[in-house]
Amino acid sequence: MTKANRGARAHRAGATPYLYLAPAVVLFTLFIAAPIGYTAYLSLRRVQFSGLGLGRKSRTEIFVGLDNYRTAVADGEFWAGWLRVLGYASLVLALMLGLALVFALLLDSARVRLARFSRIAIFLPYAVPGVVATLLWGFLYLPSLSPIHATLRAFGFDDVDLLSPSTVMFSMVNVAIWGGTGFNMLVLYTQLRAIPRDYYEAARIDGAGELAIALRVKVPILAPAIVLTTVFSIIATIQVFTEPMTLRPISNAVSSTWSPLMKVYRDAFVTGDLYSAAATSLVIAAISVVPSLLFMRLVRRQAFGEER
Repeated sequence: MTKANRGARAHRAGATPYLYLAPAVVLFTLFIAAPIGYTAYLSLRRVQFSGLGLGRKSRTEIFVGLDNYRTAVADGEFWAGWLRVLGYASLVLALMLGLALVFALLLDSARVRLARFSRIAIFLPYAVPGVVATLLWGFLYLPSLSPIHATLRAFGFDDVDLLSPSTVMFSMVNVAIWGGTGFNMLVLYTQLRAIPRDYYEAARIDGAGELAIALRVKVPILAPAIVLTTVFSIIATIQVFTEPMTLRPISNAVSSTWSPLMKVYRDAFVTGDLYSAAATSLVIAAISVVPSLLFMRLVRRQAFGEER
């Protein structure tokens, strides 16, 4: 083989990884990078009207710099939506991840029965699309259709409105927990099944019971998986949109700006202000990253054995 042939073969071998990466890079560019770039472009611009605003040349797109961002962060409705979402997220994260961990530990117990059926039953709600799940629960919350209200009346609670301003957040929390617990349980359960059984046998020889094994052996080993599910859940819950948007037609307690993403939807598709919606969406993205990074920084050493 000549030196030129060896060089050409080495060049082809060096290019092979990039050929495999090319489809992913193209899809990422088209469906993630390009939309983000266009959103950033729109967020720096605004339409200026001249005259009566009726002719084609009466609407001019101009560069306004950071004005749209200043308007977004100064909007009281935006921050009121964040307060509601923080309350919603705190409830969802605590209950959903707590239940997922309990279910995973119970299913991994040596004494559990019907483990396969239980896994499917717990995971199945996750397979239901969010809009369908919210509609299902929305009808169950209606007094004229719901067996829930019949049960409450049987226990003496006659005037409970599950879609009132004081209860609608808890109704949304219920939908999120019902749909998300199964996925997080499956992630944790999969990690548990990868733990060598010898650890449990050694703990039993030392006199540990099932509860002690769960708390002192399984939970510490699960720490990286718990961190992973927590980060994903933080991102998902603080960007809540499906539940309040779907319940809004049947509940007067849900405003058009109940969550920050609903405000973006209203600005973009109801009032037609794409430029403010673009700026607000980027502000939401930046704020969404902060809790996840802070949580990772707090638990990095304990979960992954890394130095701060």
